[in-house]
Amino acid sequence: MSKYDSTPRDKSQAKKTRQHDTPAVRASKTMSFLLRHGAQKEGLKMRKDGYVNVDDLLKHPKMRHMTFLQLEEIVKTNEKQRFKLIFEPPAQGNGESSVSSWWIRANQGHTLEEVEVEMIQVTDPAQIPIAIHGTNKEAWDHIGIHPSLSRQGLSRMKRHHIHLAQGLPGVSGVISGMRKSANVIIYIDVPKALAAGIQFYISANGVILSPGNEQGFIPPEFFKRVETAWRRMPLPGYEASGEMSAMEQMDREAEKNQQQSSGASKPAQQQDQKIP
Repeated sequence: MSKYDSTPRDKSQAKKTRQHDTPAVRASKTMSFLLRHGAQKEGLKMRKDGYVNVDDLLKHPKMRHMTFLQLEEIVKTNEKQRFKLIFEPPAQGNGESSVSSWWIRANQGHTLEEVEVEMIQVTDPAQIPIAIHGTNKEAWDHIGIHPSLSRQGLSRMKRHHIHLAQGLPGVSGVISGMRKSANVIIYIDVPKALAAGIQFYISANGVILSPGNEQGFIPPEFFKRVETAWRRMPLPGYEASGEMSAMEQMDREAEKNQQQSSGASKPAQQQDQKIP
């Protein structure tokens, strides 16, 4: 189990995945580590808002083979939009720089205590109609040193926040917030949690973030529904009636896109029929 994540991982599978990573993916993972967890230990100066000077980052031994153009391409093409790259003219940057410079940060996932990334606070449940956390059956059933998710709830672990998504990967507008490999989906009862004082935020790339309660958990009492990812089967005790499952959400999204596509082509077909 990673100290940054509550979901146990298969170490052999993770090692195999790293071996097959492209250079761009390896560079992205290195950037994630440095900008989320390792800046202090690696000697990188980080601003309170999470930004690191790009020149300093590219001088780091782990990044010495990367150019600015390559870094910029990773930021632009990262499918989960994990990073934000900005240019600041002189006298900007919270007083940190007197010359023009580029800065980069991770959008969320930090374990560094002093970092405070700007986020949108959720004050109305309507802002996030769906808030789900993806995990795996092993984590849900895990019994051992750590209590199972089904008994203790979701933990932020060493991170600042518990990460939630606004839908499954592949649903329109959902780019980040959970792994595609998740096979158990936990729906959070946002109205109930907000009423109990649990706070929620939305990051720059659309991830829902929550510090949890005072102990850093979202307890099971705020789980509205829990289901398997691909069979839509609710787990015992979490069969909330009337709740749209993540897969049903994807089906409706696909049906909507299909209707829009057929609707756009219909006028063209009718026009063709009028031509003698």
